[in-house]
Amino acid sequence: MEQVSIKVIVAGRTYPLTVNKSEEAIILKAAEDINRSIKALQDSYAVKDMQDLLAMTALQFGAKLSVSGGGAAKSTGPDPEIEKGLDALLEKLQSA
Repeated sequence: MEQVSIKVIVAGRTYPLTVNKSEEAIILKAAEDINRSIKALQDSYAVKDMQDLLAMTALQFGAKLSVSGGGAAKSTGPDPEIEKGLDALLEKLQSA
């Protein structure tokens, strides 16, 4: 599968990633959704700490995933490529 290098901006930070070409739009959309959620939380609450905003966003997305996955067919597990990209993002966030 063809891989592409992209730069994803999450919470004001840029993260270079290498992803499968077929996953590029999904990753960029996910980053857009995360940033939109962070902005909505900033506008709604007096939270300024970016780590708190990221944690709150992760909880929202996790809850939505749990609810939507309840009636869906069983998954074979997380996509290893997406998991690898998320692990890289998490590592960069933790080292910042």
